[in-house]
Amino acid sequence: MSASFNYKHLYYFWVVAKEGGISKAAGKLGMAVQTVSAQVRELEKELGCELLKPAGRGLTLTEAGMAAMQQADQIFQLGEALPDVVRDAASTPGVRLWLGISDGLPKLVVHRLLQPIISEPRLRLLCLEGQFNELLGNLALHKLDMVISDRAAPSNPNIKLYSHALGSSTIAWYGTPALLAKSDKTFPHNLADLPVLLPTAHTAMRDRLEHWFEQQGLQPRVVGEFEDSALLKTFGASGMGVFPAAESVEEELISHYAVQHMGRSKGVTEHFYAIGTEKKVQHPLVQRLLHPTPV
Repeated sequence: MSASFNYKHLYYFWVVAKEGGISKAAGKLGMAVQTVSAQVRELEKELGCELLKPAGRGLTLTEAGMAAMQQADQIFQLGEALPDVVRDAASTPGVRLWLGISDGLPKLVVHRLLQPIISEPRLRLLCLEGQFNELLGNLALHKLDMVISDRAAPSNPNIKLYSHALGSSTIAWYGTPALLAKSDKTFPHNLADLPVLLPTAHTAMRDRLEHWFEQQGLQPRVVGEFEDSALLKTFGASGMGVFPAAESVEEELISHYAVQHMGRSKGVTEHFYAIGTEKKVQHPLVQRLLHPTPV
């Protein structure tokens, strides 16, 4: 972008596009129609393309205008949030970290992954749970510092995202002692006799498990599907069904939910990633997550 680019011109264009016409925009801005029109023409001159075209009694965006509007939305939404962010930072000093947590990610695993930063005395941690694509959108808008997920970021020419491996875990199966006693078969064949709980289909783990079932020649009786991994384990602990979980947190799992280890899904691994917008991470707490100090 040239050094002569004027953000005021972009702002006037943004208001015109949102209002659907120069007259309405001029009224909202408290300016003359001629002034607003001239400002938009200056922006088009700076960018070297037409952004608006006539449509009935109003105006509509050209293809270039839609691209400009998308960028302007991000710029001015961030600008509108700036005063609150600055005031909040001034009133509560500390080290802030905004994390997006993919909704299918095991909560015990998340807690373990965050251990390197939990002891930070000035930490202010905000965790937002949501669907993978929604979190990536918030990350691209710089509303989050990092997203933790069970899959790497997809390739997108419009948004540069970088995936940093945090670790992985084999997947094992667990159930209550009373439920496991209902089958005298060995694992994994006892999965055919017992009710099964699974993560929902939008998780990366579900696809891997379905493939593993096919390899084992199993057709499990699925009695429950859960987006939230903690909810899946809670229903598993009640005896509703056996369930898969990351073996790396088995000690905490057995302690929290009073279940037993059934067996391991050989070849099924859950991977964990930190996704950010920078190849070289600058945030000190994110650096600590990616490169924890050996104990």
